[in-house]
Amino acid sequence: MDTLTALASAAFGSTVYLTALSTVKWLNQRDPKAKTIGLIATGIVLCAVIGLIAVASKSVVVGFIVGAVLTPPVHRILQRRKQVTRS
Repeated sequence: MDTLTALASAAFGSTVYLTALSTVKWLNQRDPKAKTIGLIATGIVLCAVIGLIAVASKSVVVGFIVGAVLTPPVHRILQRRKQVTRS
């Protein structure tokens, strides 16, 4: 397994997670029809990205999964710190 490829894929997985999170938050502010269409489009794009990664090498898949799994807890911790420092 190529370590550099796994690290790059982890960063990409993290970016995909944060982009999807921002998109869903933005879509939640839209009317129901636009929200539904947007969520379907987001799901299709995520499936395509995951499919492309599944075709790639083993190190890419491992790195992407690591990045996508580690990002949500780290993102939540950083958001809490921002809220605490604002108070």
